[in-house]
Amino acid sequence: MLRGLALGLVNFGGLAILLVVRLVERPLFGLHRPVTPTITRAVCRVSLRLLRLRLVMQGTPLPACSHDLAHSAKKLFKNRPKNRPSAIVANHGSWLDIFVLNACARIYFVAKAEVAGWAGIGWLARATGTLFIRRDRADATAQTRALRDRLAAGHCLLFFPEGTSTDGRRVLPFTPTLFQAFFDPDLAPGLRVQPVSVAYHAPAGTDPAFYGWWGDMNFADHLLKLLAHPGGGAVTVIWHPPLTVADFTGRKVLAGAAEHAVRAGHAAALSPPVPLRNP
Repeated sequence: MLRGLALGLVNFGGLAILLVVRLVERPLFGLHRPVTPTITRAVCRVSLRLLRLRLVMQGTPLPACSHDLAHSAKKLFKNRPKNRPSAIVANHGSWLDIFVLNACARIYFVAKAEVAGWAGIGWLARATGTLFIRRDRADATAQTRALRDRLAAGHCLLFFPEGTSTDGRRVLPFTPTLFQAFFDPDLAPGLRVQPVSVAYHAPAGTDPAFYGWWGDMNFADHLLKLLAHPGGGAVTVIWHPPLTVADFTGRKVLAGAAEHAVRAGHAAALSPPVPLRNP
């Protein structure tokens, strides 16, 4: 109960601070967010500590995803050259991915429109700049325009090409449909896509899929299970070398290359397992 209360205070307290800052940030910078992603990152790092989930990061995020608050401010006020537009694709094993990946870098998720209506999670997603898309061809033009605007603003957008979450022990085939947007001729040239592998290591003596959240699993029950456990688990996040979209002939080839990198990294992270500390 105490850990759950602390987690709620950190997240919704951080949300309140973020919304207040955004009232000033938005009129001054529009789509640019030089301050609020730093708040999101701090909240997610504290949340992982409360959940007693150790973060192990390998590789380096693209510059657009890893700049700190000071760099973002300098880039805006001193008209520094902009980084090449960037996107991230990762495997999806749990709702924890949101906290894990936000703790690593300044990113913005791309999620299905239904998420906006989820209690609690929907509020947090909207406040942190999540881009919601509908799986409807009639909205394709508007969605591509939204992607273009966000990338032009320097946002590092993150997609889950599997289309659903898993038990965290496997990587599903990537759906190439989402990759078509990267080939739109109106998008900024030089777009790069960085594959990322996320692998969870369950606490000693528990089910290997301890952190996985998939199918019709209840979010509240899963959260309570994590809060009730003394912890001792870890998550490995591997940032692979980026892929330049212009080097690929089409969405299927690009999706295949990204999937290969993510799948290989995920398998390597789980074998051998990361040494875990006792709870």
